[in-house]
Order: sequence, then structure tokens, then C-alpha cells
Amino acid sequence: MIDQFGPDYVRAIAPYQAGKPIAEVAREFGLDEAAIVKLASNENPFGLPESSRQAMAAAAAELGRYPDANGFELKAALSKRYKVPADWITLGNGSNDILEIAAHAFVAAGQSVVYSQYSFAVYALATQGVGARAIEVPAREYGHDLDAMLAAIEDDTRLMFIANPNNPTGTFIPAAQIQAFLDKVPAHVIVVLDEAYNEYLDAEHQFESADWVRSYPNLMVSRTFSKAYGLAGLRVGFAIAQPALTDLMNRIRQPFNVNSLAQAAAIAALNDKEFLARGAANNSAGYRQFVEAFDELGLEYVPSFGNFVLVRVGDAPDAGARVNLELLKLGVIVRPVGNYGLPNWLRVSIGLPAENAIFIAALKKVLG
Repeated sequence: MIDQFGPDYVRAIAPYQAGKPIAEVAREFGLDEAAIVKLASNENPFGLPESSRQAMAAAAAELGRYPDANGFELKAALSKRYKVPADWITLGNGSNDILEIAAHAFVAAGQSVVYSQYSFAVYALATQGVGARAIEVPAREYGHDLDAMLAAIEDDTRLMFIANPNNPTGTFIPAAQIQAFLDKVPAHVIVVLDEAYNEYLDAEHQFESADWVRSYPNLMVSRTFSKAYGLAGLRVGFAIAQPALTDLMNRIRQPFNVNSLAQAAAIAALNDKEFLARGAANNSAGYRQFVEAFDELGLEYVPSFGNFVLVRVGDAPDAGARVNLELLKLGVIVRPVGNYGLPNWLRVSIGLPAENAIFIAALKKVLG
């Protein structure tokens, strides 16, 4: 009976696979929740900033009323930070929402969308969700091959997704290469530059892509508060683009898509430089902790610019799934990436030093 409902392209969608919650693993394997380490979803191991917690407490008095549908104060804070007019900003229920809105706003059924192999799963889901045709370009060294992506553009291509740094591989494209690429993209193709992990970049790799929006009317920069800012459970994302694009985005965007507590928390987190610096320092130390262990174990890994590392855990076709299962039994949750076409690999989020040590010890035990 289900085949009678909905278009074929919707029935063909494989639902997004989120990381296993701690409570689910505890139930499944009879473990104590307090002893489980979750390094699966690229969350900030420090959790919610205290500044955001206080802002939410103050905002709670108004929860009987609808949120500000236009997010005036949050947009004002973002406008000041990124030096763009407020009407260049679109708010989303996480950056996933921004990606979905972009697909609905700019792509018609049957038109094409370009993205890279081994890039964020939501690009494919957003493409399928509007009945568009996916053009997946083979990766180069687990990252984006920009020249090949340019060559893949067709007359009906309307949207292109680029993740920088990329999830799940952690690869990074320097600013000069992206700018040279944008110079060559046809005007009819909108480029979504997805920078969910931008705040984890070292100073020498940082650049302000929001400045490019003034020069490229077909560029949209997407950011999130879910990672470095520690607000994953509140779902706040935003996009920066010229008004011709944001106007269409806001015609599609659901009203009240960012709730009152999330808006208050995001404003506080945006200005919490100490929290960001603390997270970046922990991330750098945790990355060294991981790669030293992987080198000791002789494991291949992809050098990462995010808050996670992609590591190859065996040669067998089911190596990722097998090692993941054994880690779950030991109370360690990581992310198998077979759905990305990487069945031999695991993506491991960088946690607190003690959490990283528990994962490393468990991995050594599983690998013998």
C-alpha cells in the first residue's frame, strides 16, 4: 500500500542516520549511561556555554509567546559580527535547515545539483527531496576536486554544495583555491559554502568568506551554532547571501523556525570568545592525542581540520561496522561511515582528554 503514496523520488530517499544516543546504547548493551563515551556526532565536549545557559534562563519568562519570527536581535548580532546588512541573513533550525531551504528555493524537479563524493549526507537528501538530479563528483584525496566539479556543471545545474572543512573526511580547501573556483562558476549556479566547522581552523587557515558575498551574487555562506558554540540541541544555523537569494529563502523558510531560547543562547554564544578559545585549544590537543595513537597502531587516517578524525580500521569490507559494534559493547559510541561509501572507516569526534583516552584504550582492545 505504501507504494501508492508520494512521488518516486521521495520513496527513494534513505532517511538520515544520526549518531546513536547514549540512552539507546545503554539499553541495547545493558550498560551504565554514566560510563558511556559518545564521540559520534561532532558535538562540543564542553556542552552548552554558561553564557548561553544564563541567556536562556532570562528568556524563559516569555516562552508563552511566539518567538520573533524574523530573529531581529540575533540577526543584528550576526550583522555586526560579519559586517553585512541584516537582510543578507537567513536563520535556520540548524544549518541542515538552511541546506534544505536552499534546495527548495533554488532548484526545480528535474534540474541538477552538484556535490562531492564523501561530502555531507544532507546534500544528497536535500537534492532528492526536491526531485532534482544529483551529480556526485568523485573526490580527490577524500576531499573536493574543484576542477572536476566545475567540469560537471550542466545547463540545468542550479545549486552546488561545498563543505569546508568537509564532513565526514575533515579535508580543507584554502581560501585562494575557493576564490579562484568562484570566479569560474557560471552565474546561474548558486554555490552554498557550508562552513559548519570553520571555528576549529587554526589561525593561518582562517579567512572571512562572508566578505566574498559582496562580490559573488550567487554565493551563500552557511554556518551553524551546533559545533564550536555548543548549541547542538537547540538547532540554530544561518546563511549569508545577497538579498536576491535571501528573499527567496525567506519565502520557503518556516515561520518561527528558530525558537526563543535558541535565539537568546546563540546571541550569548556568539560573543563568548573565551568559550570558543577553550574549545579550540581542547580540539587541537585532542587531535594530537588521536593521531599519535593512530600512528602507534599503524592506522591510516585523513588529516582533519574539523573536530573529528576519519580513521581506517581494517581491510575487510565490514571492518567499520564490525569495529563499531565491538566499541559499542565497550561503551564507546563513534560513527561508522559505510553509508558514505567508506565501509572500512570510522569517524571519531574529538572529546575531552579522558574521553579520548577511553576510546583509544577500547580501540586497542578491539584491534588486539
